[in-house]
Amino acid sequence: MPDQPRNAPPALHNAPDGDMRNFAAPNFPEQGVPVIHRVNWLGLWTLYMKEVRRFFKVQTQTIWAPAITTLLFLVIFSLAMGRGGRIVLGVNFATFVAPGLIVMGMMQNAFANASFSFLSGKIQGTIVDLLMPPLSEGELMLALIAGSMTRAVLVGFALAAAMLLWPGVDLRVMHPWAVVWFGLNGAAMLAFIGLISSIWAEKFDHNAAVTNFIIQPMSLLSGTFYVIDNLAPAFQTVSRLNPFFYVISGFRFGFLGRSDIGGSNLAVLHGALGLGVLNVILAAATYALLRSGWKLKS
Repeated sequence: MPDQPRNAPPALHNAPDGDMRNFAAPNFPEQGVPVIHRVNWLGLWTLYMKEVRRFFKVQTQTIWAPAITTLLFLVIFSLAMGRGGRIVLGVNFATFVAPGLIVMGMMQNAFANASFSFLSGKIQGTIVDLLMPPLSEGELMLALIAGSMTRAVLVGFALAAAMLLWPGVDLRVMHPWAVVWFGLNGAAMLAFIGLISSIWAEKFDHNAAVTNFIIQPMSLLSGTFYVIDNLAPAFQTVSRLNPFFYVISGFRFGFLGRSDIGGSNLAVLHGALGLGVLNVILAAATYALLRSGWKLKS
């Protein structure tokens, strides 16, 4: 009838038993009308749990192996440089180097976890499993970053337990806020970089190049095994331009109450704020890349 609305839902009739001629059709929304209006919490949680179960299924490789490898770093450097009761920042060398090794392992594993999901999907052709579900770019990014940070935290606890096996290591926490802030933000920073790397990379060799020529050098030259006051002024400037330095020194400050960022706690606070700003920039860049579909959508 021309006087009836075009999209009126069919009426529900009281049909007699057994008569299926009149029934209520399902009231589907029109094309283009969103069903999920805000955050798809169920989808976000599902993807997050998928990431956690993926690395936890091989926890011997993803959690415990880094703990053993990093413990070997502690053993080697303690024996090579810590003999004779060497004191650094008021503590023995093993206690000085342990926090840096813990957060370095956290960052490296956050990068490894974030860089694997997208890259393996692109190479194996399963990237559609991440792009097709009803998840926005922000929800996709949040789930992947949260999964990587979860792995980093678990690795951090495993590393701390391994460090306590070495005699002389004291991991008493002086400033819990610094341990939490620098640990989580350091893991988030490497997770964002890993996700950007996986979007750019087209094969595992590209991702390995980022690890070998960027992540590893910046990690090892960030003051993990030394204080930058022992360096020449030019190299001190280079170290202060390395964001890894602020993560490691700030995390160490949480345990020792001292750091080589500056002469006061205010310098540590400035480093913490700068790290937070850097993560906001990395998050915006990652979101922009995901939204553009660069190297993800044909």
